[in-house]
Amino acid sequence: MNINCDYKIREDIGFILEAEGINKLELSESTKISRSTLDSIDKNGNATNEVCEKLYSYIYEKKYRLNSVKEELIKEKYGNVLFHGSKYGLSELKVSGSRNNCDFGNGFYLGQTYNQALSFVCEYDKASVYSFRYSLDGLKIIEFDCSLDWMIAICFYRGTIKEYAKSSMVKQIVQKIEDADIVIAPIADNKMFYVMSQFAEGEINADVALHSLSASSLGLQYIIKTEKALKTCIPIERYYLSRPEREDCRKSSIERGYEIDTKLKLAKREFKNGLFIEELLK
Repeated sequence: MNINCDYKIREDIGFILEAEGINKLELSESTKISRSTLDSIDKNGNATNEVCEKLYSYIYEKKYRLNSVKEELIKEKYGNVLFHGSKYGLSELKVSGSRNNCDFGNGFYLGQTYNQALSFVCEYDKASVYSFRYSLDGLKIIEFDCSLDWMIAICFYRGTIKEYAKSSMVKQIVQKIEDADIVIAPIADNKMFYVMSQFAEGEINADVALHSLSASSLGLQYIIKTEKALKTCIPIERYYLSRPEREDCRKSSIERGYEIDTKLKLAKREFKNGLFIEELLK
């Protein structure tokens, strides 16, 4: 499924001119973008990455959280909206081709919020975030909360419990996922997966892991597993991620990592009597 969705830079220039009460000449002087380039963007809506970086860094440093506010507005307009972070940009949507160790295997992964999507790609210079309208009508859905089934599913697909692959519990969970059009489940980033890995390796019990993870929620992810479900996704906009915005996101991720470490240490003190993986999946 091809995607034709790009930055709305022409509209964003119009916004900053109005918000700051300046004209194109003043914007040109402030951003070091030539007046002729700004006029060209006004005509055709296209810009190089270098120009985008100058403009969106200027907007961000002026304290306008343009992308986050756009999220609020499109949710008010469309209702059902999801976000996808891409390291290098999207030319098409597909359910195959995901990394083998994604949380729920092959699929097209989306999150509930702009900041969720941003947090997964903020380390990459050419990354961007996309928004999509979607519908769940007529689709087979499986939902997880922050539960043992959820943790086992992610450990299975990320390849850390291969020795338990024939467990009846594991096989039942995996079969439900593979039969679904869409999986809806809590997001697990790499810091959260570190906690899960400790559970998979038998270093902590299930109660310690789940209490650490339940206090570290990033919201829900939607994994589109079939072409039928993919057809319900309609792209809305692509968002440019300036260096200052990505840097702020990186700092927030580091702080969040400290919180998860603290929660894990506290949970180890409070929940000493839970079952370990070999007891659950024997």
